[in-house]
Parts: sequence; structure tokens; C-alpha cells
Amino acid sequence: MRPAPPAGPDADDEPAADGRSTRWADHREARRAELLRVARRTVHHRGPDVSMDEIAAAAGTSKSIVYRYFTDKTGLQIAVAEAVVLQIQGALEGVLRVAPTPRDGLRAMVAVYLEMIESSPHVYAFVTRDGSVESGGPLGHFLDSVTALVAAPFARGLTEDRDGTRVARRPEAVRRPADDPHAAALAAAEVWAAGAVGFVRGTGEWWLAHRGQPGVPDRETLTAQVAAWLWAGPVGLLARDRARRTDDVVPTPTEEP
Repeated sequence: MRPAPPAGPDADDEPAADGRSTRWADHREARRAELLRVARRTVHHRGPDVSMDEIAAAAGTSKSIVYRYFTDKTGLQIAVAEAVVLQIQGALEGVLRVAPTPRDGLRAMVAVYLEMIESSPHVYAFVTRDGSVESGGPLGHFLDSVTALVAAPFARGLTEDRDGTRVARRPEAVRRPADDPHAAALAAAEVWAAGAVGFVRGTGEWWLAHRGQPGVPDRETLTAQVAAWLWAGPVGLLARDRARRTDDVVPTPTEEP
């Protein structure tokens, strides 16, 4: 007697390696995506301390089935974090791409970040707890990638003159590598971006915990405040310092870095 075929998408056995295996893999991926969607929705409505039993019940299945797709609650947390990270990163890249100036891009990214964490604070708390912000976790990778994203336009702003021409490097024979204004501006932009990302994240988390209390600004006001502080502080200082050093370089519209 031939063995019975798998009982369904949550069965332990898998079909033979033929056309059915591809369909099975697609089905499992779709099932996993649906469980992930339900988990995120359940956390959103019930809070970051929701249990795996509650998530399984909301999905109309058992906890053992959820474990089959995500191993444990930490695995589910990481999967939700990855989905959230992709959504936030896509939104940040979108607003930065259409921003006319680095300063507009900064304010737009602060606004998007605060808006997204306010829209689902329970999910944000769920994915940032228990070490998920460490360098090896999904949010840690997200912070690294966003730092690079934020640094790029400010590096351009710090290596261009006010008319948009690029600041030329002086000949190697007459300057040390440490004197390279382009390299120094790139490093300064990356340092600033790393600090800015941490500052915005810390500010946002404080605001989530205190919003609605007397004297705490609303999201729009906080966005304007944070963007102004960041721009007028380190960015303004770096830009002024770069302007003072323009006498040591030759501007040209054609030289590439």
C-alpha cells in the first residue's frame, strides 16, 4: 500500500522532489507569510506581551504549528522585526529620494520614523525588546543601513560648494591623506549620521512613553524640533567648517572623487 499523501499544509511529511515540491514550498511560504501577518496584527491590538497561544488562536491553528514555522517566540519576534524593518526602510528611502535638499530629507525621514512607530507602538515594542537591537539582530542591521542612507546626502552636501560644484582634491604631492577634504567630509557625515540615527531613535522611544503628558509635544512639533536641532547643531558646524577650508582647494564642476 502506498503511503498517504500529506494531510495538508501543516503536515510533517513533504512530497517527492518533483513539481509538487515547488508547489509545496510555495504553499509553506504563503502559510508562513499569513501567520506572520496574523502575529503582527495580534501584537498590534493586544500588546507586546501577547502569548504564542493567543497568536495561534488568532491564526486558527495550534501553537505547535506556529512553532513549526518560527521555532519559538524569539524566531517569531525576529521575523516580525524583519518585516517591520523592510517597511520602515522602504519608507525612508522613498522620502529621501524625492526630497529636494538634504535638510528636507532629514525632516522627512524624522517624520516618517515617528509616524510609523506611533502608528503601531505595540509592534515596535515587540521587535525592539530582548536584544533585537544588537548588531547581529534585524534592527541592528537596520540601524546600520539607515546610518549609511542618512549619511549619503550629507556627504554630498559637505563635499560640494554652494553652487553645486564638487570640491577638488589637492594634488597628492602637496597634501597628506589626512588633509583630503573629501575623505574628511565623508567620515564626518558618517559620524554624524550614526549619532543622528541613535538620537532620533532615542527621542522617538522617549516620546512614545510620554506622549499625551503635559508639555510633551505632538508628533508634528517634535519632528520640527528634532530636525532643527540636528541640522543647526552638527550639520551646521560641519558645513561652516568646510566653508572655512575652501581656500585650500580648487572648485571644479568636472572632477570626480
